[in-house]
Amino acid sequence: MSAGAIVIVGAGQAGGWAAATLRGHGYAGRIVLLGDEPHAPYERPPLSKAVLGGQAAPESTELFSREKLAELDITFRPGVAATRLWPERHQVETSDGAVLDYGKLILCTGGRPIVPALPGADGRAVHVLRTRDDALRLRARLGPGRRIVIAGGGWIGLEVAATARQAGCATTVLEQASRLCARSVPPGVSAHLAALHAAQGVTLRLNASLRAVHARPEGGCVAELADGGRLEADAVVLGVGMQANDALAREAGIACERGVLVDEYCRTSAPDVLAAGDVAVAAPAGGGPIRLESWQNAQDQGAAAALSALDAGQPYLPSGAVWSEQYDAMVQIAGFPARAECEVLRPQADARALLSVALDEGGRVVGAVAVNAARDLRQLRQWIAQGTQVDPAQLARADAPLSSARIG
Repeated sequence: MSAGAIVIVGAGQAGGWAAATLRGHGYAGRIVLLGDEPHAPYERPPLSKAVLGGQAAPESTELFSREKLAELDITFRPGVAATRLWPERHQVETSDGAVLDYGKLILCTGGRPIVPALPGADGRAVHVLRTRDDALRLRARLGPGRRIVIAGGGWIGLEVAATARQAGCATTVLEQASRLCARSVPPGVSAHLAALHAAQGVTLRLNASLRAVHARPEGGCVAELADGGRLEADAVVLGVGMQANDALAREAGIACERGVLVDEYCRTSAPDVLAAGDVAVAAPAGGGPIRLESWQNAQDQGAAAALSALDAGQPYLPSGAVWSEQYDAMVQIAGFPARAECEVLRPQADARALLSVALDEGGRVVGAVAVNAARDLRQLRQWIAQGTQVDPAQLARADAPLSSARIG
């Protein structure tokens, strides 16, 4: 293998886009794309929605087909993981025993669901949702009258809850915190999401968590809660977070902190090793290191890492863009609203809509959350990028245009 080859470890959103970007920008050398799953690169957002609900086939999520990868002259190795990395030798070992030389290496190893260390967490009725195969296994459990208990009131948990309710399941969400999505949105948004799900018949239990899952011999299980309560369930879904797949980097001596640390050019602490996507920890403008778990960041950072590998990179600053579909609600996030010192809720004509604007201590817009309110979000994205200062009182006026809230 050529010493100038580029090896990409991980064939998800970030890895797929990194490979395509290399070819799109004229790189003619060898590209090897390692994927530990048996599938060609695919997109994950539909898994908790259309695929889980049965409205879309798993194959419809494909990002780049095997034929497309071959057309781009990308050596794709499905079902092959990287098992050891020697940065000083510019070599990586794979699960089939091969040792590959590289000129540049891009880590796009993603993450995996956190499985709490509690009794019964490995039972047949307990599910996580990360891969296409996970979605198909869980889909088989959904149906009218089925009882689904979801541990975790974050984005994955709420999307699964929405899909389960639409499939006719009796659905309960357990959230350990005092509100939903507390790590990513301000309180007003949490309250709106809680009302949305309650209106659809989801039972929400805040300040609640699992203690154990007890399998039933005849199928299903009993979810035992930390407060001693018990819930009969046909399936328990664990949606309590994700941890970075950074073991390969850590064992190679690359700097990691809840993921692989990268600079604005996606470079790690090891020469010629870059990282992108869910595994990468970067520093966005105006904040400390953060690891983003989003489709948009994986795509954008994967492309940015590829350009940096070609010595044509531009500084990459994570934008925090996230979206989520729940029932008929489109939730869109811009910036980093959880960092708000002040949340302003801008009145909407439709009671089902929401526009939450996050301000820092200086009254500058640092984030926003829109629920079925995409039009105003376009303006707010510009203000976030520019650090625009606004008048909170004017921002909260239903009879005043959004633009009137800008100061200066």
